[in-house]
Amino acid sequence: MRHGKKFNKLSRTKSHRAAMLSNMASSLIKHKKITTTVAKAKALRVFVEPIITRGKQPTQHNFRIAFSYLKDKVAVNELFKVVGEKVANRNGGYTRILKVGNRVGDNADMALIELVDFNEFFDGFGGGSKTTSKAKKTRRGRSKSAAPAAKIEEVEAVVETVEAEVVEVKEEAVAEVTPVVEETPVVEETPVVEEKASEAKADNLTKLNGVGPKFAERLNALGIMTFADMAALTEEKIAKLEEKDSLTSPEGWAAWIEQAKGM
Repeated sequence: MRHGKKFNKLSRTKSHRAAMLSNMASSLIKHKKITTTVAKAKALRVFVEPIITRGKQPTQHNFRIAFSYLKDKVAVNELFKVVGEKVANRNGGYTRILKVGNRVGDNADMALIELVDFNEFFDGFGGGSKTTSKAKKTRRGRSKSAAPAAKIEEVEAVVETVEAEVVEVKEEAVAEVTPVVEETPVVEETPVVEEKASEAKADNLTKLNGVGPKFAERLNALGIMTFADMAALTEEKIAKLEEKDSLTSPEGWAAWIEQAKGM
């Protein structure tokens, strides 16, 4: 019995169904529309819309989650670079299902599933994003909102005078502050900051095999900032570092030191 089963198995095993939906989702993201049966289109909509929602925020976590479902690098890049930017202002409802008749042979119900924001034909009939739709008009309080022309002119004149006074005050403040800013020796410290920043960016410890961004931060906290620092480590220094923060086995340290010497 299928009590509580609210999804369509599509007459397939779990692995076959997941692979089929992954392939169909990748094709939909790359081509923006595909033709399939109505049952598959409805199952695909439930599968692909949460993935498109993640495409609006290009974080490393969302990249990994999307790739775990799609299994296609081209589709993932298209999702985050094109589709995510296009549907950024839409809160759900990214797809549209249109029935196109029956298939010749088995007479199956066929449908066209497409991304709503990539159909230029329907955009002219109110099918575009919600940001382009006109604001709803109401008849409430119309008499109160209509102001006489004389009052509008008075308000505009007051606004102009206030803006002119604000501009004069800003010019006086700038004239007073300018000599003090010129005397401060800020230019001498700038090259030092740029040199330190360039040195910090010179050696990227994540280039070592097995060292990720978080692991590199832990190494920097222990004073290992460059490849030269890593190459100069000895067994005594490694023992002291492991007492402060247990990082890895001695075999890992030896491999990193050899890599750092070759950098």
